[in-house]
Amino acid sequence: MFRTVAGESALLSLQTFGRPDGKDMVFRISGSVFANVPGNTLDSAMRHGQKLFNVEGYNIRRLYRVPGTNQLYQLSREIVFYTDPTDPTRIVREWKNPVDGRTYPVVPINNDAVNFGPFPITPSYQGPPLVRLHDETVWTSDIPVRADLGATLGERFGLVGGVYTAQEMFDFSVDGREVAARAVPGTVPRGAMETKVSWARTSPWAPFMCLAETEVRGGLTYHARGWSLDSYDDVEPWLRAAVEADHPRFASAPAEPGPSENSWTSFHNKQLGKGATTWAAWCAANGRS
Repeated sequence: MFRTVAGESALLSLQTFGRPDGKDMVFRISGSVFANVPGNTLDSAMRHGQKLFNVEGYNIRRLYRVPGTNQLYQLSREIVFYTDPTDPTRIVREWKNPVDGRTYPVVPINNDAVNFGPFPITPSYQGPPLVRLHDETVWTSDIPVRADLGATLGERFGLVGGVYTAQEMFDFSVDGREVAARAVPGTVPRGAMETKVSWARTSPWAPFMCLAETEVRGGLTYHARGWSLDSYDDVEPWLRAAVEADHPRFASAPAEPGPSENSWTSFHNKQLGKGATTWAAWCAANGRS
């Protein structure tokens, strides 16, 4: 099916969704998380722009073709640990909330799954607009997130109106050598395309922080970079060890399509037992003075 795609943009963007051979590939993620506090109103407890965490993890993904059709999915899981702001390899297990003075367990980003599709693959399939910058080909994906969790989950998480709003912003870049080798119509490239990603996200306070958006004005800014790896085996040993100890499902991509999660629905499913308890009750039970 990959051989039927002809456009350069289509060929390149498909290879960020997954390897053409359908095997797992990884986008490694590394960056930082900052407090975004309008008016600096939480100073000196938490000043605007303060680096709260590093983030280290990955998204593991594969392409899945619906049998007997031209319908394609991207199937993935993503695990990203919050780590020490001065040591990216030291995973943070607890965080002291500077507003209420209580210490809470840190829950990593562990979305199982993050799926996209189905989308039909035909000779007319088109990718995003491309831009040439020096020797690199670049394209952008900006995703405004709006999810009424109060309506869909019955849990408002202290969000304004019970609605989770965020902005996910990605820049993908591939150098000229890779473009020349991998954007050739009628061929099926081997392995994962060497791709670099810039990722930024603005979002409410993470749910484990137990800061209600309705009461504590502000949120988080994530700024990270990513790069493709050919397989899970190429992830650094310290990170694989952390995954295999506590989150072994994230060593591979899903085998078939299913519902997706984000940080809030994942927290609802796992920490809140799909509504068996509330976010406020979890915070009350898990905060340590």
